[in-house]
Amino acid sequence: MKVVILAGGYGTRLSEHTSVVPKPLVEIGGRPILWHIMKLYSHHGLNEFVICCGYKGSVIKDYFLNYLPHQGDLTVDLQRNDVEIHRNASEPWKVTLVDTGEKTMTGGRLKRVKDYIGNSTFCLTYGDGVSDVNVQELIKFHHEQGALATVTAVQQPGRFGAINLSSERPRAARFREKDARDGQVINGGFFVVEPEALDVIEGDSTSWENEPLAQLIDRDQLAVYRHHGYWQNMDTLRDKAVLQELWDTGNPPWCVWDKKSTAPTFNAARMSDPAFAGQTAK
Repeated sequence: MKVVILAGGYGTRLSEHTSVVPKPLVEIGGRPILWHIMKLYSHHGLNEFVICCGYKGSVIKDYFLNYLPHQGDLTVDLQRNDVEIHRNASEPWKVTLVDTGEKTMTGGRLKRVKDYIGNSTFCLTYGDGVSDVNVQELIKFHHEQGALATVTAVQQPGRFGAINLSSERPRAARFREKDARDGQVINGGFFVVEPEALDVIEGDSTSWENEPLAQLIDRDQLAVYRHHGYWQNMDTLRDKAVLQELWDTGNPPWCVWDKKSTAPTFNAARMSDPAFAGQTAK
């Protein structure tokens, strides 16, 4: 099963960092938040990713093009301009990076990667939120519900897209974007989606969170998976500080994978330096 990650936004509330790197490459514990998200899915056996790039998408591409040399031992032959990798400690990931446009909305980005997704069920999430959600249980729940899409609902007050739940079944009754009332469950990302659900997306100007989800709700095709564990997005500098403080404790709640793999490697901000462009191992 493929995992689609929306990684094209501007991240204006993190402008101190996103003026240099795109939001998904802003680091927690020396690793981009995008890496943390991918590690969660990989922990649950999902290793094929389609990343929807937009703002500073070339920097995300450079990050993955330069990923392998930073994971193990290597020999650099300066005369022959050759790099030999001796120990490959990288994850078993296959990553497709797609330029979905700088100004394209989230639904439009999904529409643009439809050919890369294929005709199978896929996972979908945002490139700025971490959780300890059990992805395998989420997928199982989705298949049991038989809906075209399943959204993970989490408890978080204010400023996010709130979900009204049906009192009888795990279906969404309404989806309200940026509701200010406390105590509502919200869209925590971590969707599971059938490819047919993309048919309700009109084009680049379509926001996945608005018309498409509203149409799915009207058709009784949006199931809701309640997650009672940890969830946190990284929308502001305060959010980043919270995540970094948790990482510094040595036991971040979203890190469900092997702790030995959490050591930092290199600063993603350096990928914006032209000196690093195109320097990939042969």
